[in-house]
Amino acid sequence: MERSFNAEEASASLFDVLTKVKSVMGADRVILEDQERKPISYKEFFQRTFALARLIKKHIGIEPRTGLMLPTSIGGVISFFALHANGTTPVMINFTAGQANIRSAAKLTRLKTVLTSRRFIEQAKLEDLVESMADYVNIIYLDDLRKHLSLDVKAYALWGSLFPKLAAHKAQPTDAGVILFTSGSFGTPRGVVLSQSNLTSNVAQLDKHINIKREWIAFNPLPIFHSLGLTGGVLLPLLLGLRSFQYPSPLHVKQIPALIKDTKASLFFSTDTFLNQYARSAEPDSFTSLDFIVCGAEKVREETHQLFTTQFGGAEILEGYGVTEASPVVAVNNPEYNRHGTVGRLLPGLSYRLDPVEGIAVGGRLFIKGPNVMAGYLDEANPDVVDAPTDGWHDTGDIVNIDDEGCVHILGRAKRFAKIAGEMVSLTAVERIAEEVWPQSRHAVVAVSDDKKGERLVLITDNSTADVTTLTDWAKENGAPILAIPKKILKVNEVPVLGSGKTDYVTLQRLADIEVRAA
Repeated sequence: MERSFNAEEASASLFDVLTKVKSVMGADRVILEDQERKPISYKEFFQRTFALARLIKKHIGIEPRTGLMLPTSIGGVISFFALHANGTTPVMINFTAGQANIRSAAKLTRLKTVLTSRRFIEQAKLEDLVESMADYVNIIYLDDLRKHLSLDVKAYALWGSLFPKLAAHKAQPTDAGVILFTSGSFGTPRGVVLSQSNLTSNVAQLDKHINIKREWIAFNPLPIFHSLGLTGGVLLPLLLGLRSFQYPSPLHVKQIPALIKDTKASLFFSTDTFLNQYARSAEPDSFTSLDFIVCGAEKVREETHQLFTTQFGGAEILEGYGVTEASPVVAVNNPEYNRHGTVGRLLPGLSYRLDPVEGIAVGGRLFIKGPNVMAGYLDEANPDVVDAPTDGWHDTGDIVNIDDEGCVHILGRAKRFAKIAGEMVSLTAVERIAEEVWPQSRHAVVAVSDDKKGERLVLITDNSTADVTTLTDWAKENGAPILAIPKKILKVNEVPVLGSGKTDYVTLQRLADIEVRAA
């Protein structure tokens, strides 16, 4: 059951919360592990954090904002907090976003320096990207900094681990906690400033919403440039006292199921795209240790639910909903009340309103307000200015319905509706029809302009046998409107996704527009 949410209790700086949990749980409590299989305690975490903070200060200085381009790992987490120890705001670089978006992010945030590691760049084959980035930012390798780990740095690190409140920068809850970028699913990513209390509040909201047991072990393969990967996968376990295993890439579909079993993970963060792939390569006992799986970023397909229900002993999937601007979790199902087909109830402390949308009879456009809602977007014309949400209300851009039990039903993005012959058609709903017809495949639907009907639908699928007749027959048999059936199908080897696991609609829209014009 939901517990009450105390906003004042949650509103704190990251280091204040981290210091408090260290004292409560004990300095020797093992808290972090990664693929190196060398777990560290809170004491070791603080020592490494302050050592790196001192090295950064000595060799780079203290910048208002510094970029982090690192994998999900102990090093990535320590680097995040080392910047905070110096009073620097981390800017999380999405290394899968492409050169143009990364350059835009650096310009928007006025970055001078990006921290990364040589080993990571080599393993991820990002040499060309880094070479290009060196034209507009200073690339600093953590491997090189660590060579300067002198006696005075070690002494400072030990002192910092004993007296973190004295050693760390005195941050206010309203100070910037991180700058993230929206996924870019539908256009150029925007810079989102989340305050420190936005992040700590979202952790506290989740702790009140779900009975999170401190003995659980969290497994996080999501990138730390992804809001769920950062808040859910890194900050939640670290700030609540759960041991966590940080894994550098969600793409390792064969290694991850084996590691979940080996680490005896209780809590797993993923997206439907990746989870479906893990299920296909896993052994029957790979997920037996899991209490539940939290899935966000995209709708969980029925096929994925069925895989876990029938093949893995019913490991429960809790579908949730979030936006980067809300730090990110807005709603999530609860193990004690898991409503299949919904994303659960809103987190405690959140207010909402549904604004009417023309052509949508039930539900409306979701606006939210609460302690986890962002400080604001970075102003492109003046990057030192943060444009706060008007009166604290953030327009999610999502069309939802909230039922009598408070559960949220996602109807689709406002941008994901097409107007065909005067009728509003949800592209998300059309994708679900394709999923019903061909559940083993991945599908996406976009709308292109049409001289006669305003817009028309294009289905893009990796199913080589997909055809319009089969879709139309299913619609007739199941009472779906014929307007919702795409008259054109584009077949691809693979439906493109972003680094976060979300469908890359920008690329798909471009592909559909080209194909339709060429027809």
